[in-house]
Amino acid sequence: MLVIPAIDIKNGQCVRLRQGDLNDDTVFSSDLLAVADQWADLGARRLHIVDLDGAVSGKAVHLQAISEICKQHPDLPIQIGGGIRSLETAEVYFDVGVSYLIIGTKAVNEPEFIERLTERYPDKIIVGLDAKDGLVAVDGWTKTSDKTVTQVAKWFEQMRVAAIIYTDISRDGMLTGVNIESTFALAQSTDLPVIASGGVKNLDDIQALAALPDPGVAGAITGRAIYEGTLDFFQAQQLADQYATS
Repeated sequence: MLVIPAIDIKNGQCVRLRQGDLNDDTVFSSDLLAVADQWADLGARRLHIVDLDGAVSGKAVHLQAISEICKQHPDLPIQIGGGIRSLETAEVYFDVGVSYLIIGTKAVNEPEFIERLTERYPDKIIVGLDAKDGLVAVDGWTKTSDKTVTQVAKWFEQMRVAAIIYTDISRDGMLTGVNIESTFALAQSTDLPVIASGGVKNLDDIQALAALPDPGVAGAITGRAIYEGTLDFFQAQQLADQYATS
């Protein structure tokens, strides 16, 4: 299981939100490249980057910074989300070296967009499914659909989707622990790899996820925990690796 450091970008700074609220952010660094260097130096095998301003505006606001991170770390896979609503934006990100694109609301509202993307970029598109009480939320988590996460995940099994990122909104940025039960239930219900997001607090969460039986969880995204120090990233990846080899 991959432990994936998150870099959320707002106003050119690395921040973390609480439950996705753009007005409730904590700034951790103004040097995005230094943040990426930090996690790369500690052995990260993938980075999770979200352009929060892009998610609002619908365009690649922080393309330059993301391009610099890709250039600095050409062998480090980077997954990027936030405001990717056209084939043109997708092409721009792949051109600067991004490895995977994360599509959320548009994937739910327009699954045909994912079909077009995966035809052009097979195994490079990740669908982000964010849930409130098991129902998929859209539009920056301000609206809840009538569809369950499992129902929506099934839509994409016939496409060349790389993975599903599952976020329990109530836990995101709150350091309250991962929703293990719901995450594992999704992993059992779909053929797609599932990446857990939201609520990772400490090594107990990593151990609980890594210890899940097959089909397990392919990765865990962590943000506030590694910035506030409740989780040691290096130890977390080591622990996950121990379960992979046991």
